[in-house]
Amino acid sequence: MVKEQIIIKEGTEVPFYNNVDYCIGTGRMGLALTEEYQKQLKLVQKEIGFRYIRGHGLFCGDMAIYQEYEENGVKKAEYNFTYLDRVMDSYQQVGLRPFLELGFMPEKLASGSQTVFYWKGNVTPPQNYDNWTDMVQALLRHLMERYGEDEAVQWPVEVWNEPNLNIFWENADMAEYFKLFEKTFHTVKKVDARFQVGGPAVCGGTDEIWIQKFMEFCRERKLAIDFVTRHHYTIEPPDKDGHYNYSLLMKAEDGFANLQTTRNIIDSFPEYKGLPIHITEFNTSYTPQGVIHDTNRNAALIARQLSRLGDVNESYSYWTFGDVFEEAGVPFTPFYGGFGLTAEGCIPKPTFWTFVFYKKLKKNGGSCIYRDNNMVLLRKANGDYSGIIWNASEQNALVEAKQVELVLPAQEKEYCFMTRTVDEEVCNPLKVWHDWGEPAHLKEEQRELLREAARPCLQTKRIAARNQTLSFILTAKENAVVYFEICGAPVTPDRGYDYERAVGLKDAKQGL
Repeated sequence: MVKEQIIIKEGTEVPFYNNVDYCIGTGRMGLALTEEYQKQLKLVQKEIGFRYIRGHGLFCGDMAIYQEYEENGVKKAEYNFTYLDRVMDSYQQVGLRPFLELGFMPEKLASGSQTVFYWKGNVTPPQNYDNWTDMVQALLRHLMERYGEDEAVQWPVEVWNEPNLNIFWENADMAEYFKLFEKTFHTVKKVDARFQVGGPAVCGGTDEIWIQKFMEFCRERKLAIDFVTRHHYTIEPPDKDGHYNYSLLMKAEDGFANLQTTRNIIDSFPEYKGLPIHITEFNTSYTPQGVIHDTNRNAALIARQLSRLGDVNESYSYWTFGDVFEEAGVPFTPFYGGFGLTAEGCIPKPTFWTFVFYKKLKKNGGSCIYRDNNMVLLRKANGDYSGIIWNASEQNALVEAKQVELVLPAQEKEYCFMTRTVDEEVCNPLKVWHDWGEPAHLKEEQRELLREAARPCLQTKRIAARNQTLSFILTAKENAVVYFEICGAPVTPDRGYDYERAVGLKDAKQGL
């Protein structure tokens, strides 16, 4: 077991920006019309509570927005917002605003036939840019009319998704994307200048080239963009076996360094220095069948990401909230390596609790007094503490349990020390499913048991400060994520109540 002592001195404070609840990803928007999707979303909002939601497919066929008809021999466009309203209403009901990703291309508006995913999102430019901008304008005006102008303009607008990949934008044509972006930018601002517009939503690989060229283009065209978007995944190209993808992790520091390049490029343009960066997708694996997503290891790896992603980015959106997701087709089993925080049947995965814990830190408030590659610790003004410790296994290697003795400044009083533990032993629904023989179709009784197995282990004990110092031990086993609180808790018993006598401790002590 790895043992370490950390001593925190009075007045210590370190930077930590926690925007864990800003945005969450979703499968294509049309899936919001399904019951299971809504159940998973309600669970995530109840336990975590995100503010924005971003997904693909706003203009795809299943949303039915773009329509054409012929009148007196002339082809005309019309727009159907029936399904859009249902989706947006459902988001509002659970406290979410959309982070609008404009894409993909409606089939009747597209210049080509290239598509992506099982559900065939068209990834070609519009055959007529006026028709595209008319549709975007109609969409925004409808949203403003239905939900109110002051509300709708708070919904960020992102133009397209990963145009630096030819699977998402025909030929990864940079010049054509810049044309799409500029025309869309002016269209949105013409509707209402208060709308926040950004891009280019690129993924890794050619991100540095694209960000550089994008900023040069915006400067040349004098586009006062409101933010820049990019994606962040932390694996090497995966090996495919059957329905599943197995990936090697990249070094975490390499990923953080890559994010810093985007900040550096933007800040090298005086007119754009300090512009917000939104990571509109991040996860470990970038495949929807990445088996790591269902594991406790993923939870620990994401804990480290969440401790650092706010260093140079305004926000970071986990991809995705749930496993109702069909990019590679309809899943065959309840645990299939899906991106989601929740599996079929509203079964929280270990990473779900990583987000719950970081949201709890944010709600508790306080100043960060310690942060390293395995822990974040905050202190409130009243002297209470809260924090998270994690212990992710290395690539192709196990790690020993980590034991940390924390020595903290404290008032001379008694405290309640509480931990909520997620690790391979106490919060691992994937292992339970495996031990059952990996059934492809769960019965409701099995779902209930898996939900039971997916709860963190809660433990408490009383500790006391001595000489204005509080000392206690934290233990994080392999791939554990442990949330902890230390709160002042004087005992205030009711008249006549004696806890030690009630549980037999006093009798046992007297018998010794």
